[in-house]
Amino acid sequence: QVQLVESGGGLVRAGGSLRLSCAVSGRTSSSKAMGWFRQAPGKEREFVVAIEWSGGTTYTADSVKGRFTISRDNAKNTVYLQMNSLKPEDTAVYYCAADTAASRLRVGMVDSWGQGTQVTVSS
Repeated sequence: QVQLVESGGGLVRAGGSLRLSCAVSGRTSSSKAMGWFRQAPGKEREFVVAIEWSGGTTYTADSVKGRFTISRDNAKNTVYLQMNSLKPEDTAVYYCAADTAASRLRVGMVDSWGQGTQVTVSS
């Protein structure tokens, strides 16, 4: 069972930046991709970004394109989400996710979830 632990959330002013981290353990050969989702109170969880462990192919939601970047460190088994130019509408709990392909994560297919980390952007 893959275990995902997010960290790095916090409170930031609009226009600021945060970097989230996701530590991964218990990976299997089929766990080939990682991603980030977010969920604001009263709203559905939505896809943000995804990346493949090998090759680094990425997918990014239009709402964060040009502002958020996903990356991974294979040696550290860690995935990052660099968030720049943050907006109040980015406020949400951010969840790390794992699946067999980044293309599956893009459409909401997720094998494993992290517990989430709160990101709050004030205006």
